Amino acid sequence: MSEAALQLDALPLAVRTRVVALVAEVLPDVVHLPPSLRRVAAFAPARRARLGGTAITEALRDDSLRERAAVQITAKRSAEVSALRLGSLADPLESAALDWLIRPEGWDSRLGPAVSEVVARTPEVTDPGREERLRERLEHAEQSIREIRASHRQQVEEYKAEVSLLRRKISELRQSDRSSGMEVQEALTVAVEARAQAEAVASAADKEVRRLRALVERYEAESGGERRAVRAEREEVTVRTRLLLDTIIDAASGLRRELALPPATGAPADRVEAELAAAAPSHTAPQPQVPVSPALLERYLAMPRSRLIVDGYNVSKSAWPSSSLETQRLRLMNSLAPVVARTGAETTIVFDAAESEARSPVTPPRGVKVVFSPRGVIADKVIGDLVDAEPAGRVVLVVTDDQQVLSRTGRAGARGVSSRTLIDLVTH
Repeated sequence: MSEAALQLDALPLAVRTRVVALVAEVLPDVVHLPPSLRRVAAFAPARRARLGGTAITEALRDDSLRERAAVQITAKRSAEVSALRLGSLADPLESAALDWLIRPEGWDSRLGPAVSEVVARTPEVTDPGREERLRERLEHAEQSIREIRASHRQQVEEYKAEVSLLRRKISELRQSDRSSGMEVQEALTVAVEARAQAEAVASAADKEVRRLRALVERYEAESGGERRAVRAEREEVTVRTRLLLDTIIDAASGLRRELALPPATGAPADRVEAELAAAAPSHTAPQPQVPVSPALLERYLAMPRSRLIVDGYNVSKSAWPSSSLETQRLRLMNSLAPVVARTGAETTIVFDAAESEARSPVTPPRGVKVVFSPRGVIADKVIGDLVDAEPAGRVVLVVTDDQQVLSRTGRAGARGVSSRTLIDLVTH
């Protein structure tokens, strides 16, 4: 065959299509592909021949590329190639395509008959109406293209009109923004001036606050120094007084030891009091009761060896009537604790438990005694017994609003105090 007949373009369309399909199958395995075929090799196998047929046809003009593709086709279609070399391949289209690509021994003598047989078997080649149909399809395609172009031109015109309208609107907005921008600038200027004034006022206020704070700190330091000086002076006077008192006490004790004086017994008025007591009736008249204020009560309690007896529930129910008995007991004990600690008076609270078998456990504060009357014995009887047990002349104070208790203890020499007086003392 001539050199021109060996070109791919000289082959019938059916043979060229089969050659392109064979190369498309092995295209990813072919080495040193040109850039145009690298993109085609990335396609799916069914799309390579359809979308990359033109690129494959152009690339097969290079014999080296054809030879590299023939190597891959030989490896992939070994059975068809063996049949081709033996002359037993029945399909003339496959034989012509493989002969042109692989070019085994005697291929040029087989290619011509195979191509002639393919042409004879292809009815479209001898069909006289094929060219007319293709021309009609071409005209239809051109008409479609003209219609699409006209539609595109109309859309472009519409887009141009819309762009022109948008440009006009943008220009109007820019002008309005420019006028409003001046107003905004003026407002910003006023705001900046106001902020500057506010910062100046705040700075002045901060400066004044710092000055006043420094002045307060200085006054506090001065007053602290004065307080320390007064305290030191008072402590010094106290030390001197205590030293003088200790000296007098030590001197009196030493004098008593030197003279070997026994403890003093009796008093100068004992004889007169004894005579008056012998002439007096056998019963003791109750002392006249003078109203006792909270201040006077505290002075009584501060006297040496004073004794305080409190009718518990009588006082607690007067002070906290809405609370439970347990709460009343706790509040009364806790309220008396500071007074007892302050005055040192011996204090006993008597709660009535004449009708109760159980005795609630209590933990009285330091200096306060708590007793419950025995079953069947009321608290009035216990209070009377406590007063009777005290020696005559001791300061004994009984706190209750029960007039019978006040009358009995008054005959025994005790001084009665109302519940309100004690409540006012412990709550103020």
